[in-house]
Amino acid sequence: MNKIQSLAAVAALCVLAFFSGCHELPDYDNTPQGNFEALWTIVDEHYCFFADKNIDWDEVGDVYRAQVRTNMSSKSLFAVMSAMLDELRDGHVNLSAPFATSYYRKWWSDYPHNFDARIIQQNYFAFGYTSLGVADYGVLLSNVGYLRWPTFDSGLGAGNIDYILASFSMTSGLIIDIRDNGGGMVSNANDLASHFVNQPFTGGYIYHKTGPGHNDFSTPYAVTIKPVGDGHIVWTKPVVILTNRGTFSAANYFTAVMKQLPNVTVAGAVTGGGCGMPVSYELPNGWGIRLSASPLVDATGRSTEAGVEPTPGCEVDMDPQDAFDGRDTMLDFAIDYIVALSSR
Repeated sequence: MNKIQSLAAVAALCVLAFFSGCHELPDYDNTPQGNFEALWTIVDEHYCFFADKNIDWDEVGDVYRAQVRTNMSSKSLFAVMSAMLDELRDGHVNLSAPFATSYYRKWWSDYPHNFDARIIQQNYFAFGYTSLGVADYGVLLSNVGYLRWPTFDSGLGAGNIDYILASFSMTSGLIIDIRDNGGGMVSNANDLASHFVNQPFTGGYIYHKTGPGHNDFSTPYAVTIKPVGDGHIVWTKPVVILTNRGTFSAANYFTAVMKQLPNVTVAGAVTGGGCGMPVSYELPNGWGIRLSASPLVDATGRSTEAGVEPTPGCEVDMDPQDAFDGRDTMLDFAIDYIVALSSR
């Protein structure tokens, strides 16, 4: 018999708050039934989006519990458990075994891709763009800056971001392309956002679980975005954030934060969501379960788990014929939008 133990804290932002709400979990046998019950209970007591998604977890448990057999193989048990976790419809939820990791893909696979990096690299820059760390950037022919930020797994220092923004000083505006940015560290998203604000403001709020009930949450804690600091560049010209369904987790958060700024427009398709800060646990058999435990909502208190909508009137998808002809419909929209603003 193994006691379920937490393997990781949520994040530095909420680690203390998270552990203040921990409670003892019962022991479960290392059997198919014991591992199933351990998994169901961990999700039941720690997952944070049951109400948002109208999920009856008791009913889900009854359906999949009936499929568990005493002598079933590990792979068969993994398949049952993974199917149960898919009912959460959450890209942050994973079951990890030595032979596989489950992953819910329908949050992006049922939507248009809306991005082709090669089209931009070849037809807009003739491969003459500049790369610095995670970023690719350059000035488009319409005198609009273009910054591709594909991940928040790593970031750039304030001086590096200054250097990039300085290269756009003569442009009429900036496009930040975070399509297919699957997220990473919220701190890296905040570091980038800090170059677009002149004073501290509330980017959103985070909650943590205070008990095993589905609605046992703390009061909200404000997440404050602070300016980058003296001596660094703060961008105040027009900005268009380009998003698609692959814009997820920390990139989804970045979109919600930036959308509040008066000079920022979000264009493209609704983001992929993923606003729950994940935490991991271990089952009796050693498998790991990661799940969304602490919701991070936008500044209005609205959950963005289902995604952040583009600015009204700025919803646009890639046109297949345009893509065939080497054009990015969404990028062209953003360019035209900034050009139109500069001509007013």
